[in-house]
Amino acid sequence: MADIKYLELLSKDYPNVEAASAEIINLNAILALPKGTEYFLSDLHGECDAFIHMLKSASGTIRAKIDEHFGGVLVEEDCEALASLVYNPEAEIRRRRESEADFDNWCRIVIYRLITICKSVSTKYTRSKVRKRLPKYLAYSMDELLHADDEANKTHYYNAIIDSIIECGIAEEYIIQLAETISSLAVDQLHILGDVFDRGPHPDQIMDYLVDYHDVDIQWGNHDIVWMGAATGNWACIANVLRMNISYNNFDMLEIGYGINLRPLTVFANNTYGDEMSPKFMPHVLDRNKYDPVDELTAAKMHKAISIIQFKVEGQRIMAHPEYDMERRLLLDKIDWENGTVNVEGTVYKMRDMDLPTIDPKDPYKLTEGEEFVMNTLEASILNSEKLQKHIRFLFSHGSLYKKMNGNLMYHGCMPVDDNGEFVDVRLNGAVCRGKKLFDYLDEQVRKAYFSPDESEEIGRSGDLMWFLWEGADSPLFGKRKMTTFERLFIEDKEAHKEPKCPYYRLNGEKWFCESILREFGLDPARGKIINGHVPVKLKDGESPVKGGGLLYVIDGGIAKAYQKQTGIAGYTFIYNSRFMALAEHQPYTPLQPDGTQEFHSPRMQIVETLPERMLILDTDKGAEIQEQVDRMKELVRAYRRGELKQH
Repeated sequence: MADIKYLELLSKDYPNVEAASAEIINLNAILALPKGTEYFLSDLHGECDAFIHMLKSASGTIRAKIDEHFGGVLVEEDCEALASLVYNPEAEIRRRRESEADFDNWCRIVIYRLITICKSVSTKYTRSKVRKRLPKYLAYSMDELLHADDEANKTHYYNAIIDSIIECGIAEEYIIQLAETISSLAVDQLHILGDVFDRGPHPDQIMDYLVDYHDVDIQWGNHDIVWMGAATGNWACIANVLRMNISYNNFDMLEIGYGINLRPLTVFANNTYGDEMSPKFMPHVLDRNKYDPVDELTAAKMHKAISIIQFKVEGQRIMAHPEYDMERRLLLDKIDWENGTVNVEGTVYKMRDMDLPTIDPKDPYKLTEGEEFVMNTLEASILNSEKLQKHIRFLFSHGSLYKKMNGNLMYHGCMPVDDNGEFVDVRLNGAVCRGKKLFDYLDEQVRKAYFSPDESEEIGRSGDLMWFLWEGADSPLFGKRKMTTFERLFIEDKEAHKEPKCPYYRLNGEKWFCESILREFGLDPARGKIINGHVPVKLKDGESPVKGGGLLYVIDGGIAKAYQKQTGIAGYTFIYNSRFMALAEHQPYTPLQPDGTQEFHSPRMQIVETLPERMLILDTDKGAEIQEQVDRMKELVRAYRRGELKQH
């Protein structure tokens, strides 16, 4: 009966045998196409320009297509120029406007060349899917150019279209849209393995780009989850977010991008702290603010003010949640005010800075009236930031703690395990979970904390779980015993700065361990891989992104400028197409120069696995869904032919 009801609903869209049969033909044709190319990127950390370049260049794939089609025809300089046009069409067009004697003829030539590349990257798709990726008002002419053949009458037609583009004065826009289409078609599915936020200057612009991207999913990272917690109004998360981004001089993003009012914090910091500041509070200036420059001394005072607030509100949350097992991070009450020392887990260290006027030794975790006012203002700004809340909702709608797709497992951080590689029980909110069940439980609870907080809770308290995931020892997004922010700011001895990693990061080099994780998530180790981010691969020190006998790939290679001295490179892309899996190793992104030129470095491509035969859509998860649709359509045809349903 249920099947008949379903077929009756299906018959509304396919009212007769002919309509249903046509859909079966269409779906079977799609199943026979090659699998689309998946791109995996991790730890973007606000580096918007570098990230967008990776996507527009398809991590080197576009340049490979140019060499394939024009390598024996064009000189190297022309191939580079064509690649630059795809990567940054606006800049290349401006440069050519000034340098070309016959700009219209240059436009005509590059349109021909771009059409050739566009044809090449569109071969894996149905014509219908390609058409959906084309710009709305130019789709008809682009579709015609992409599918015109070499017959004499078609050649004249082809030329007439391009001549009309030039005559109508839309050549520049046409070239830009063609370049965008090439980049879009080169990447069928984009996977972001966490940490869009923090350190770099513009995670807000990355999120704007992802919101409009055609097919993307996000596996939450620890830097994402703390922003998600901040978006609930959680003060511990808010303080962490503000401290990190003030310390990296990201004032344009905070005040202009997200409209967060920092004025009360600025006034409070200037009134509370003097001009003698520890160098540890001075900002890391990797990028200059364009719209909201803040002098470094003021930024340092703000950094110190929000750090002290952070340690206070975190202390309050630790005491409110003994199940988090974080009592060892209560350090403000361990300060010896007479001797200027602090006791950290039994070891006494000299404090480098004792100028702490807002800490009451008798009640060190209590906020002052001024600190309360600052936090209330910050909370109101974040809760009412339309753009930030839109971006956070997108993280929920397109994101999760992990994802399984086409036999592979994706997550940002780690699996909580003991020294023997056994999954450990984690106790949270009265529940005890391990392995996959822990990930599923946390995913469910994080969504509930944002969308369905307990009305009896104070505002922002629902985000406590996100704060735990940010820095709790058993958090699968953190993977360390402790976060030593206090020690790094106030203790000179670097021994106190160490953040011991959990056993996962020792065991992930073992094949048996990776196999156990894949099986835990219901995947076949003979086929599947684990794609992982979070910990930068120090390639310059001999580390490899390939772990577990080729079963696990760590793709945090340092897209963020803050990590590139450690890694020696500027990020990885993991690429999975219909023929192979590969790692693209990137060099640092070069910004546009004042003269309009820009130097691009093609990544070093390493094929890590060649598939035994070309993978079709039929062999993918999407193919399984389509095959199920085909089976349903066949049932509908049988129902029509048996007279069980009336045809229209």
